[in-house]
Amino acid sequence: MNFPPKFLRSCFCIRRFLVVTILLLTAHCLLLTAKGQTPEPVETIRIDTDLVNLKVSVFSRNRLQPAATLEQKDFAVLENGSPQEISFFASAKTPFDLVLLLDMSLSSGKKVDLIRKSSKRFVEAARPGDRVAIVTFTSDVQVVSTLTSDHEALKKSIDNMIHNNGGTNFWDALQFVLRHILGQSRAEDRRSAVVVMTDGVDNALPDVYGEGSHITFDELMEVVRNSDSIVLPIYLDTEREANYNSTPRSAYAIARQQLAMLASESGNAVYQARKVKDLDGVYGQVIRDLSTVYSIGYRPANRVNDGSWRAISVQLVGHPELAARARHGYYANKQQSQD
Repeated sequence: MNFPPKFLRSCFCIRRFLVVTILLLTAHCLLLTAKGQTPEPVETIRIDTDLVNLKVSVFSRNRLQPAATLEQKDFAVLENGSPQEISFFASAKTPFDLVLLLDMSLSSGKKVDLIRKSSKRFVEAARPGDRVAIVTFTSDVQVVSTLTSDHEALKKSIDNMIHNNGGTNFWDALQFVLRHILGQSRAEDRRSAVVVMTDGVDNALPDVYGEGSHITFDELMEVVRNSDSIVLPIYLDTEREANYNSTPRSAYAIARQQLAMLASESGNAVYQARKVKDLDGVYGQVIRDLSTVYSIGYRPANRVNDGSWRAISVQLVGHPELAARARHGYYANKQQSQD
């Protein structure tokens, strides 16, 4: 069969393109292999599963005076009381990946507009280099926007945020964000945080109507404990509006305690908002606090993986005007640099 010259030239170009592509891919793989044989020091630190990664929040004891920028020498890390050598340090100027996780089961039609406006305030408060995602939840999770540095496009996406009826699967939603939305941050070695607005009442709590989350709170705590992401809960007080025939006071008490546990695991405290309108100011405070978070890594002097609990203490050297918060410890049989 005779083919026209134009067709033959096209086939030849396609074949040449495939050959070049294969050669480039082969060269890329060889380069990766060579790097794996002689890795750069920073790469070795970041992929070493023995490395304990800490996100250290630094706060000024005087709210009117912002915290000064610190250096590695200003920090001391102790494990079970023994000083540790810091192997990795990133300053507070490093960009963040931020997920705003919104409990839409708290909202009515009127409140949705307020939540949209406050969400835009959150985006506006973020720094230009920060990537932001918006996720809402009731009994289901809705991704309004994945991580993006295009803040203007993100604010347009917020306009499409809707109120969905349903229960509250808070624990499932937080697990989803940590594992699936912020997995990209871990792969790209970016600092990350989840800012979650909720009253914390999951339908899985005792005496609360509805099925609730599939994951248990203890399982969620384990996910948070092994995550590099900071969890910053904002407690929206809905107890006074609640129908106590369906949501007992005891559920709110448990929820507040659990939110405090989640915050404490990341070395933080729970932020408070009495009503949706208060979120504007709270979001601004959260962003300011996140601007003074440092990434610190150390390789434990005790390398025995015996499953024991190792207590961590982070101290600031020569800065009595500042306070540092970080996670309180880890189990020695866990891989520290992975979720």
